[in-house]
Amino acid sequence: MTSRPAPSPNNPAPTRRRGALLPTIIVVAVLVIALVIFSGIYTDFLWFNQLGYSEVFLREKLAKLLIFASAFAVMAASVYFSIRVAYRARPVYAPDNQHDDNLNRYQVQLEPVRRLVMLGIPVVFGLFAGTAAMAQWEKVLLFIYRVPFGQADPQFGLDISFYTNTLPFLGFVMGLLISVTVIAFIVGLMTHYLYGAIRLTERGIFTSRQAQIHLAVLAAVFLILLGVNFWLDRYATLQNNGGYRAGAMFTDVNAVIPTKAILAVAAIIVAILFIVAAFIGKWKLPLIGTGMLVITAIVAGGIYPWAIQQLQVVPSQQSLESQFIGRNIDMTRDAYGLSGMEVTPYNATTTATPGALRADADTTANIRLLDPNLVSSTFAQLEQFRPYYEFPKTLNVDRYTVDGKVQDTVIAVRELNPQGINPDQQSWYNQHLVYTHGYGVVAAKANTVTSDGKPDFIQSGVPSTGLLGTDTSYQPRIYFGQSTSEYSIVGAPEGTPNVELDRPQGTTASTDASGESLTTFTGNGGPSLGNWFNRIMYAMKFQSSDLLLTNGVNEKSQILYDRTPEERVAKVAPYLTIDGNPYPAIVDGKVKWIVDGYTTSSYYPYSQQQQLQEATTDSLTAASGAGALPAASVNYIRNSVKATVDAYDGSVDLYAWDTQDPILKAWEKIFPTSIKPFTDMSADVMSHVRYPEDLFKVQRELMGQYHVTDPGKFYNNTLAWSVPDDPTTKAVDKQPPYYQSLKMPGKDKTAFSLTTDFIPQQVKNTDSRNILYGFMAANGDAGNVKGVKSPNYGKLQLLELPDATQVPGPGQVQNTFQSDPSVSEQLNVLKLGQSDVINGNLLTLPMGGGVLYVQPVYVKSTGSTSYPTLQRVLVAFGNKIGYAATLNDALDQLFGGDSGAQAGDAGVQKDPGASGSSTEPGAPASTNPALAKALNDANQALKDGQSALAKGDFAAYGVAQKALQDAITAAIAAEGAAAAAATPSPTPTPAP
Repeated sequence: MTSRPAPSPNNPAPTRRRGALLPTIIVVAVLVIALVIFSGIYTDFLWFNQLGYSEVFLREKLAKLLIFASAFAVMAASVYFSIRVAYRARPVYAPDNQHDDNLNRYQVQLEPVRRLVMLGIPVVFGLFAGTAAMAQWEKVLLFIYRVPFGQADPQFGLDISFYTNTLPFLGFVMGLLISVTVIAFIVGLMTHYLYGAIRLTERGIFTSRQAQIHLAVLAAVFLILLGVNFWLDRYATLQNNGGYRAGAMFTDVNAVIPTKAILAVAAIIVAILFIVAAFIGKWKLPLIGTGMLVITAIVAGGIYPWAIQQLQVVPSQQSLESQFIGRNIDMTRDAYGLSGMEVTPYNATTTATPGALRADADTTANIRLLDPNLVSSTFAQLEQFRPYYEFPKTLNVDRYTVDGKVQDTVIAVRELNPQGINPDQQSWYNQHLVYTHGYGVVAAKANTVTSDGKPDFIQSGVPSTGLLGTDTSYQPRIYFGQSTSEYSIVGAPEGTPNVELDRPQGTTASTDASGESLTTFTGNGGPSLGNWFNRIMYAMKFQSSDLLLTNGVNEKSQILYDRTPEERVAKVAPYLTIDGNPYPAIVDGKVKWIVDGYTTSSYYPYSQQQQLQEATTDSLTAASGAGALPAASVNYIRNSVKATVDAYDGSVDLYAWDTQDPILKAWEKIFPTSIKPFTDMSADVMSHVRYPEDLFKVQRELMGQYHVTDPGKFYNNTLAWSVPDDPTTKAVDKQPPYYQSLKMPGKDKTAFSLTTDFIPQQVKNTDSRNILYGFMAANGDAGNVKGVKSPNYGKLQLLELPDATQVPGPGQVQNTFQSDPSVSEQLNVLKLGQSDVINGNLLTLPMGGGVLYVQPVYVKSTGSTSYPTLQRVLVAFGNKIGYAATLNDALDQLFGGDSGAQAGDAGVQKDPGASGSSTEPGAPASTNPALAKALNDANQALKDGQSALAKGDFAAYGVAQKALQDAITAAIAAEGAAAAAATPSPTPTPAP
């Protein structure tokens, strides 16, 4: 056995090897990190370049690089020269005490690495400054490419762009320079102390002449910057949100703004005193000036405004603040696109008279019955076909021209569901090369259902067929969708066997053994993986050795990732806030996602801030956890961009929709080739544009107060409104807005609109009346002509009901539906057999001279494969309600036997036992002994069945189930007999 020689001075090789190994490890680690960073940048460039947006990638990166370099240079150079000046000003002396001797030892120890430290400290601070500054790239570019608003603020008379573009940039620059000055002062002070230019002596603090000049100059620079900052603060008061309302109020205008100017001048004077003192060596005046500046800042900047507010404003706030409240109202309405709203007084009647809907026949025919928030599981059970497909939880409402008429539809795409793949088949190969896409559009008429309550599909099936097209007239494959999160590798040379699973199909030569059709992607949807370098880069990006080693990649392979519409638009337009509800449409022979993008700002003067996430959260977003905007505060918003994302190849088109938006104009100058004019938008796309949901939510949140334009009434807040809570849910969340086609009062044409209700302001821990005070609609019809936007698109109309209105609000109507004895009795029939009765969305429609409420009622049986079907419709007008199997019958009952118009389900024939009734709230329940007996028998049969199951007596359970079925049949017959004999009750005139 050979022994290892012991280390000795004559055998230093092991130590040398260890010493040489450490630098090697460090170099390798640095190279690996650099390679990972490079792979991220390189693959990002490939992604942008493939989409045709390399301009966005390059300009954004270049802007960030230049801003980083500028901030780095300013910080690093300032810190370096501060250290350098302090070092060169070091005095030469012999230590005369223990403290000086200790400092001398520190200097000796530091000397071997002094040059490295003098360079390293500035570099470290420069890196921090550059990284922080780089995040402000949007402010810098908006300043450089700013576009005037053509509108002046009411206080200083400056263009609005000064506040949205210039002032944020100046604030960023001042913050950077102040940070640089403070850090340079601190490192200079420490260097002077280390090398003895500043010493603690028995007589006090000794400071050399050079140190005094150095630090005095830095202090003067700081004070000059502080003075400039005080001056800019004068303008920032118009963006203040700390007062009664946003903007400069009475105290700001009469106390804060003047004192900020005084402080700015005082700071400059004190700065001059510091510079003079540095050269004459007399520090009494600058020190006194500094003290006076601090006292002035406390008194003039704090105590004086507080005294004005408490002693002058608070006792007479309404009169003194009136002018400034008016500014806030006007500027807020401008900033949120509310200033052009049409306000219509609507003296709604509460009397349901026969024929009342005759003038609203078009609206009546389009009343939506299919609730897109409930029927996702119905679509899934009827149209999903395979577990690896899925539909979103909430479907979308759009409209298509069918047989020459505009038809509201509930629409969805059959997307890929990776979680639906059999666990035994969830290999990397299957997940990324085989299961790559969804298939087909499914759409149903929104205003009717089949006789058994199922959706009346106009587009369905696999292969895709229907009134909207076939799989030969449009491309049905969905490679890019809202639930597509994994990357896929697609594409192959012509003649290569197909690998991708396409859709269910009978076994043919082009299918696999399971009867599934196979396909190969033929579009241009992602960066190429056709060379080894790209494969290595993407293997690093996705940390996947399988991607590098698989035999499924060839010279024509492409990699698809970042596949949701929101992700793609957000990446190619990083300056936009993206609407939370993209929706699909069949346009120009393709399925395209239509995405709304917003330009926003939080710097608009006198405009009230809105928290986007809070404003856009309602009962739907709260239930699903998705769809709301991010948690950011803004006080200006425009739907500036409409974008489309091709569901097959992922191509993105951005259209400048709001051509008057100065912020968008600035971004168009920054990225001149990335945004197309909306005149390039095809007629097909134009016909499916709709008013964006999140913008409407933000606007309606403000309208609760800002529908009042008189400053006095606004201050009193007696006319404030609230968005009602959703009455169909148990949770306390706002009712979502609803898309529906309707003709607003005073208008000649029906328009596809987004609508919402308003009720009196709801205050916590108080009981407020749930009556209707207002109804707002946004016109969402952009027309159907290429490149021509309808002048009515985006018009907001607000119906204001009288303050003494008797029109019930959504909460009151829902309560009436649930508490009415006759309706409850009949709904019990639907609950037999342990079925669930689900209330659909409660729609509000200004029709018949009043307000009509419509609510579909769904029934869902028990079982894992059950789904809701529409079985009844509830309607209300004033104090009267109706209930029937179809909307058409319910409206006729509600309006004295003849509504005057036909609903979309007028031709639907339902079970004769499905008839309903028309009642007044508080009316006694109809006496129907046969129905009551049948219900009692059914309840008893249910109990007997459960008892038999508990005992394991299946024979008794079968007898109980037969008795239950007989009871249900008897109940339906009894209900039908009672409905046939029922006559509508007269409608009372409500008390004033």
